[in-house]
Amino acid sequence: MRIVTWNVNSLNARVDRVNDFIEYAKPDIVLMQETKMSDEQFLHSHFEDLGYESVHCGEGRWNGVAILSRVGLSEVNHGFDDLGDPDPEARLISATCGGVRVSSVYVPNGRAVDDPHYEYKLSWMERLRFHMQRTCESSEHALVGGDFNICTDNRDVWDPDNPEIRTHVTDSERKALQDLQKCGLTDLFRKFYDENQLYSWWDYRDGGFHKRRGLRIDLLLGTSVLADKAEFCLVDRNARKGTKPSDHAPVMVDVAI
Repeated sequence: MRIVTWNVNSLNARVDRVNDFIEYAKPDIVLMQETKMSDEQFLHSHFEDLGYESVHCGEGRWNGVAILSRVGLSEVNHGFDDLGDPDPEARLISATCGGVRVSSVYVPNGRAVDDPHYEYKLSWMERLRFHMQRTCESSEHALVGGDFNICTDNRDVWDPDNPEIRTHVTDSERKALQDLQKCGLTDLFRKFYDENQLYSWWDYRDGGFHKRRGLRIDLLLGTSVLADKAEFCLVDRNARKGTKPSDHAPVMVDVAI
């Protein structure tokens, strides 16, 4: 089974690139972020023609997450699996696909440490931890993937001392990610690669991609059972090249299921 996470940064703008990727990568499950469309606008029939069922949680101009699956799709849940107030932003959707419980997440950016959005980010991560703890307790085949907007350590940052990188690298953000992984989740990419400079996002400005100035913020975190069955993982840099690319590259993992 091939599972992919990809922040497409506007599905309408990137649909041709998504079509090309699906044709050559042939993923079984796609976790998508920043669709930037409402539920009514989502391209369900388009993906059905490509062989995929789909679910979407959107709000229109911003955010938006989706799941595509060609191995079945059921038990859909929009938002957090807790008793708290509904999240005002469309950032989380979960479903069961081919026996795997998957969640597509778009973690808040945070903007700056003195911005209210930073506190929202930390509280959001705490709710995600609770959500995934419940998920992992009920399913040994569970995975959360998406744009986490957090670098796990300095290997994932082109220049950790750059003052323009004001969030994504703070101790509080990294602790929130570490606490999430304590639910029993493994960074599947790091099972295969220990090197630095293996990024998944590059700024459009100032030729960041060609200068290797990036961040690794797109993650696939799986239970130990999934990690043991993982056979291959890759950041598809080719999808960041060419005409009208997203600023994120898709990250894929192959699991022997």
